[in-house]
Amino acid sequence: MKYDILIDKPAQKFILRQPPEQQKRLLLAISKLPFEGDFKKMKGYTNYYRLRVGEYRVIYTKEDQILVVRVINVGNRGDVYKK
Repeated sequence: MKYDILIDKPAQKFILRQPPEQQKRLLLAISKLPFEGDFKKMKGYTNYYRLRVGEYRVIYTKEDQILVVRVINVGNRGDVYKK
């Protein structure tokens, strides 16, 4: 099963502001979703997950019926959960 990965505008903006080395690291981790990585279901949300990439967090949803992963937000560890 191959999931399509959609990246929302706030996540794209954050990734593009990072140094090229960090961009590659984040995009590589995102490309492996939803099967690999240090991900967990977020408490208090029905369909939200977080992926840990070093000091960064990727917030995403997964829709198994249509095989889509939507990256909602990417940010620093403490800041990403405030949005």
